[in-house]
Amino acid sequence: MTQQADIRTLASAARKAGRDLAALSGAQRTAALKAIATGLRNQQDRILAANELDLQRGRERDLAPAFLDRLTLTPARIEAMARAVDEIAAQNDPIGAVDSEIVRPNGLRVARERIPLGVVAVIYEARPNVTSDAAAIALRSGNAILLKGGSDAQRSNEAVGLVLQDALRETGLPPACVQVVTATDRQQIADMLQLDDLIDVVIPRGGEGLIRFVADNSRIPVIKHYKGVCHVYVDRHADLTMALDIALNAKVQRPGVCNAMETLLVHRDAAADFLPALRDAMTSRHVTLHACDRTRQLLDDPRVVPATDDDWHAEYLSLDLAVRVVDDLDQAVAHIEAYGSDHTEAIVTRDIGTAQEFRRRIQSSCVMINASTRFADGGELGLGAEIGISTSRLHAYGPMGVEGLTTTRFVVTGSGQVRS
Repeated sequence: MTQQADIRTLASAARKAGRDLAALSGAQRTAALKAIATGLRNQQDRILAANELDLQRGRERDLAPAFLDRLTLTPARIEAMARAVDEIAAQNDPIGAVDSEIVRPNGLRVARERIPLGVVAVIYEARPNVTSDAAAIALRSGNAILLKGGSDAQRSNEAVGLVLQDALRETGLPPACVQVVTATDRQQIADMLQLDDLIDVVIPRGGEGLIRFVADNSRIPVIKHYKGVCHVYVDRHADLTMALDIALNAKVQRPGVCNAMETLLVHRDAAADFLPALRDAMTSRHVTLHACDRTRQLLDDPRVVPATDDDWHAEYLSLDLAVRVVDDLDQAVAHIEAYGSDHTEAIVTRDIGTAQEFRRRIQSSCVMINASTRFADGGELGLGAEIGISTSRLHAYGPMGVEGLTTTRFVVTGSGQVRS
């Protein structure tokens, strides 16, 4: 863990440590990951005590419920953090893996081999789990990492950072390969974003304001998603019981996260049967429906408020849901193209052809067929954890795990060939 210091000094140390880390064996990195998982479990009480101090301060500052939810750690969430590290430790080490290999007519053997990106900076808000998730993904992929969490989670991040440093010392890894930057000077973020000679990629995680600040001010390549305006489309051929279950899970299971549903689209042929049940289920769970005129006419309920154009753009991160009746798949796709954020879209249908057409036409980073948008998560998709979600398409698209922090290089083996 670092104290206030010149950010260039920290990044320089990370650059050197990253080279040392990449040269270590996969078994050494695995040992460090196992030590982190053990430390999270053994130091649970210390982490929870630090987190409670952050929560008290957040409540005093009247932070939004969704923000406090992301900040909150519980024994179950710490165990989930430890399990995520366990899963990453169990993954195959990607460094040195050969993706493809061919032999050219002149006898040259040309391979594409995976190597780390180098030094990764992650800038994030009130998400203490990111500290261990991102560190574990970086270690598994052989990258050094600078972790700059928000001041609202400072004590929580410091407590998790102690676990990380203890694990590095215990297993003999270079301490500077994982650094939790605890300085609260906002200028340090601005300074960090200029260090394109030392940092290879920056990943912001948090609200749209933070992400736009990083994207607008960085000389370093940025992997980002601005927001998650996720849609569920209930098709005319949907199993309506399944559709209701999916809609409820996507909206209310954890509304303050980026893969929660924000807009529900319903085919006109399903609307009369589906919308009353949806209204009853959602309002009983304190969800406010922001509905189009056709939806409001069908429901004739004063609790359902008129939707405006802002509602179709909204990432509520709260118990609010925009609802629109559409004529067909074409109109559903057009709505998603106009208002979506390339994050996650879902369709509920029993018609295979419609499902496949939706899959072909929707270009978002995750497409769900008869499943909740809440599965757009690295852990749920088998990555162990995620270091971020990319909607920029270059290099990575969607939830990013270990492989997302690697690239490939050419390794050419010859027997004395020269080019004529």
